[in-house]
Amino acid sequence: MKYLVIADIHSNLEAFEAVLEDAHNHGGFGHAWCLGDVVGYGPDPSACISLLKTLDPVCVCGNHDLAAVGKIDIGDFNSDAARANRWTSGQLSGDDRDFLLGMPEVLVLDDFTLVHGSPRSPLWEYIAHAFTASDNFRCFDTKYCLVGHTHVPFVFEQDQTSVNEGHMDNGDTLRLGDSRLIINPGGVGQPRDGDPRAGYAIYDSEERAFYHYRVAYDIETTQARMEKAGLPGLLVSRLGSGV
Repeated sequence: MKYLVIADIHSNLEAFEAVLEDAHNHGGFGHAWCLGDVVGYGPDPSACISLLKTLDPVCVCGNHDLAAVGKIDIGDFNSDAARANRWTSGQLSGDDRDFLLGMPEVLVLDDFTLVHGSPRSPLWEYIAHAFTASDNFRCFDTKYCLVGHTHVPFVFEQDQTSVNEGHMDNGDTLRLGDSRLIINPGGVGQPRDGDPRAGYAIYDSEERAFYHYRVAYDIETTQARMEKAGLPGLLVSRLGSGV
């Protein structure tokens, strides 16, 4: 079975549609796993939720998802993120809110633990360095953990003495073996590794392999829609640089 693994759509419909088209061009998928932050930052929260629901996905919630429905305080957000989240909240229908509220913080599926941030702090902690990953390997019982939140595609591998860190590039294949892993498929709607293309992964359970992909999308259209909505300029401009 093939699984689409996505994170951090962030209300970016053009990026999300490009990912789905690209995934089908790479052989398609049977199921979808979403690692949170469906909304926030971008101009199309409701449309992204509607499109995601057509995939009948397995989803965990992100901090922006719960903030948009008033479940967590936005006091820890920076000013641009808070402003965008308040705008996002006003765009959501009752069904949108129900969908976001229905997502758990943690899911365990066979050998995988799914969270947004980290197994230790599912909504807030960023796993961006080996020392943080090392601490978090003690916080889940499965062999593998899938995370989002950093918007950067990476893999952390635990061996008997250390934790090794690696970045995943477009076209890379990650074969699952005996090592425990923490894997981030990258961000769909707002990449932050210097590559503005949308990032995602396909997991093939028969081959026991992750395939990482990047796909270009119509960034200018998304930016124009953000400007029309009055969303913060920094959030608009950073889409073009991927930082």
